[in-house]
Amino acid sequence: MVKAIRIYETGGPEVLKWEDVEIGEPKEGEIRVKNKAIGLNFIDTYYRKGIYKTDLPFVPGVEAAGVVTAVGPGLTDWQVGDSVACSCPRGAYAEEQVLPASIVVPIPPSIDPMVAAAVTTKGMTAQVLVQRCFKVEKGHTVLVHAAAGGVGSLLCQYANALGATVIGTVSSEEKAAQASEDGCHYPIIYTKEDFVSAVKKITNGEGVHVVYDAVGKDTFEVKF
Repeated sequence: MVKAIRIYETGGPEVLKWEDVEIGEPKEGEIRVKNKAIGLNFIDTYYRKGIYKTDLPFVPGVEAAGVVTAVGPGLTDWQVGDSVACSCPRGAYAEEQVLPASIVVPIPPSIDPMVAAAVTTKGMTAQVLVQRCFKVEKGHTVLVHAAAGGVGSLLCQYANALGATVIGTVSSEEKAAQASEDGCHYPIIYTKEDFVSAVKKITNGEGVHVVYDAVGKDTFEVKF
């Protein structure tokens, strides 16, 4: 038995129950992982509140990092003691979990498990946005809304590393400083100035090649 947080009914934080659960041994194609760090994401609260539907009871949590404690039959790519991270449908709020090996990635020794657990899901989101939704290249100019947020901070770093000029919107001086540290060349405090006018000034009226919007309602329908 291991300890895990289980939810029997949707609601506030009070529905989170810390209890013993039986997870069993890994089957073919699976590994068992002892978690060292567990990520906290907004989607976890959406499932807890019932905004996103799932069968009850369930163990929340979509990302974690830890050490392999058992390997299922037929697997040769993983060994007990390997450091790994995962992005999983649910189940990360637990001391240990059994996972499909296909959703687990190795953690290099240089990356702390706490860092890995914090950036795996958001990092994959950033990779899809920068490489697949729109392939950012050197010479592009990108606009990142919520540039100091979880995904936004990674987008700033990623786009900057690819040679793009990064413009970001934030709500405060503190967040502007954070965005700058993360590679945003032009942080705009939208509570103090109109970001559309600022973007036009920065780009000499040309606009940007792509906009990444993690805000939604307040920014989506703004016209350039």
